[in-house]
Amino acid sequence: MAKKKNEIIFKCNNCGHSQPKWLGRCPDCGQWNSFVEHSVASVNDVGGLGIGSKSTTRIKPMSLVKVDPMEGERLFSGISEFDRVLGGGAMKSSAVLIGGEPGIGKSTLLLQTLAAISENSSESVLYVSGEESASQVRSRADRLGLDCKNIKILCTTRLEDIEEAFISINPVFVVIDSIQTVYSAEAGLVPGTVNQLKYCANELISWVKENDAVMFLVAHVTKEGAIAGPKSLEHMVDTVISFDRNDDEIRFLRAQKNRFGSIDELGIFSMGEKGLTPVEDPSTMFITRRSEKLPAGVAVAPVFEGSRVFLVEIQALCVPAKSTITRVYSDRIDNNRVSRIAAVLEKRAGLKFSDQDLYINVAGGIKLTESAIDGALAAALYSARTDVSLPESTVVVGELSLAGEIRPVPRLKQRVKTAQSLGFMNILAPEKETGVQEIQNIKQLVQALF
Repeated sequence: MAKKKNEIIFKCNNCGHSQPKWLGRCPDCGQWNSFVEHSVASVNDVGGLGIGSKSTTRIKPMSLVKVDPMEGERLFSGISEFDRVLGGGAMKSSAVLIGGEPGIGKSTLLLQTLAAISENSSESVLYVSGEESASQVRSRADRLGLDCKNIKILCTTRLEDIEEAFISINPVFVVIDSIQTVYSAEAGLVPGTVNQLKYCANELISWVKENDAVMFLVAHVTKEGAIAGPKSLEHMVDTVISFDRNDDEIRFLRAQKNRFGSIDELGIFSMGEKGLTPVEDPSTMFITRRSEKLPAGVAVAPVFEGSRVFLVEIQALCVPAKSTITRVYSDRIDNNRVSRIAAVLEKRAGLKFSDQDLYINVAGGIKLTESAIDGALAAALYSARTDVSLPESTVVVGELSLAGEIRPVPRLKQRVKTAQSLGFMNILAPEKETGVQEIQNIKQLVQALF
């Protein structure tokens, strides 16, 4: 049944729960004194679409075969590694959520993107800042040497101000920095609540979809590194990107969700005085070139990240356990994977790890999840436990089963070609290939290396 005009409801500022009478405590979230009086318009006044929607146009269904499959085009950011992660550029009529720890370079990257787009296009671009003043943003642009004469900036946290700017400017590329600071009186007066995030994000995304624009929403993260706010925020957008860093000035950009491309691509940037610079050829940045003999506990593996092959150096260290409980210290490779490989070595190769603390590291700070690193990880652990170094210029690739078998991995030819081009001629793999020494199980791997 339609509501009467100017009907009064009470809505919780914290969770958005609404009811006809005021209560001291919200029955949904338990917050005290959070109900605020609101005047609700008739359903007929908003086209029958319900509260929160400003659309008055009724959309009718159409035949799927009449839809143009090529409709929509990509907007190139001008930054190669960024476009790679986005799937070849940002798709128009899409919203992208980008998260990362404070100071990692989210605002810097998006400001560089705005400058590149405004320089190569006559379309309007808009930077909405809810955390910094206009002078602070301008100072960053000057420090980075960016041409910002075509960039419009709006410093506000009110959703209504942002929507008015959208109507007057009609930008093709928008940055909201950050979505947690945006609020609307329709959803309460406290920014950052679950209701505010869902309401404001829905209104902004709806405008982008209807006006063929691209919008980037900067998001805060929790101490665990996950994007703060309701999980529904990630479902509402088209792409979710996370920013990570190693201990140096290298930044990693990876898509966790992408409706218009792959989530396997990895973007690598170097942070410097002029902002974030793409690392165009990162093939050798994860291995260490040494003039002396290779130390014990080090093995090299070729891994795929999207469409590219990287050689990564896996480092292992075994020390006697300091207590009766042994531990695994590994933040770049999953602890469970390390424990499993150590158990296979103990059962199938006769090494004892049950009284050892294991420390695992990956040079360059990249996180590895691919099963193709099992062979190299096993070689590094064996080398660290026996204190015997691997032969020079050796690469190990293969998945290790619980039975001690070395299993084949996808796209071996590309891995071998990249390793050989970088001077690694001693390649151990579970398949016959030119320039490859074939191994079938963990015992053959140990015999070939040690």
